[in-house]
Amino acid sequence: MASDNQNLPKTFLPQHGHYRHLRVYQVTEIIYDITFYFTQHYLQKGDRTIDQMVQAARSGKQNIAEGNQAAVTSGETEIKLTNVAKASLEELLDDYEDYLRVRGLEQWGSLHPRYEKMRRYAQSEQIKKDYARFIQKMNDEEIANLCITLIHQAIYLLHKLLITMQNRFVTEGGIKERMYQARVNYRNSQKNQSNQSNQNIQSPPNNPSIPSNQNIPNTPNTPSPPNTLITPSNPNPQTPPKGKRDKS
Repeated sequence: MASDNQNLPKTFLPQHGHYRHLRVYQVTEIIYDITFYFTQHYLQKGDRTIDQMVQAARSGKQNIAEGNQAAVTSGETEIKLTNVAKASLEELLDDYEDYLRVRGLEQWGSLHPRYEKMRRYAQSEQIKKDYARFIQKMNDEEIANLCITLIHQAIYLLHKLLITMQNRFVTEGGIKERMYQARVNYRNSQKNQSNQSNQNIQSPPNNPSIPSNQNIPNTPNTPSPPNTLITPSNPNPQTPPKGKRDKS
């Protein structure tokens, strides 16, 4: 049973990959950088929208990071913070759409000639390498539509991530359930190991130097040899005992 004890999980804390490896986090990081550039170049200083957009972009990014780190001890907190990130990006999406609408600029839909090319660029790995240089050559309508496309992508990824989190919580439970189960498994293993040790003490192993009755072969009954130490009182019955004569 000792091997069963060794096979128990060493920890009840789930292992998660680093949040920087998440595709959705990488997208929200690009959204934040572009939003900061956009608000500094196309919104007037003192406009409250600047702070609102930057904070919404930051919230989308930071809550993904905090949710991923909190997942080690709380699945509920992970789900809550991930949902906050999604809500923040939806708020930022409204701000970009408002910017285009009130200024009479076009929001690119699926029928726009540049929409498909913009969508493919937003989904590519190339955007991670050159977006900072690329946006410097774009006007406000182009940047806003690029960010809208990225936000839609991030919201979709967060929606899928939330579904995964919910399924994991249903199947694996929360931290308290895992802690309790890990403790029960450990106690059961210790109990089984103790019972096995007691059985070994009560039933000592057979001594190989003392064969059991089952190992002794059956031998036929043989008569014992005569006892040579015992001599008959009258070895010759025809000779009378010494000291006695025949009176006849």
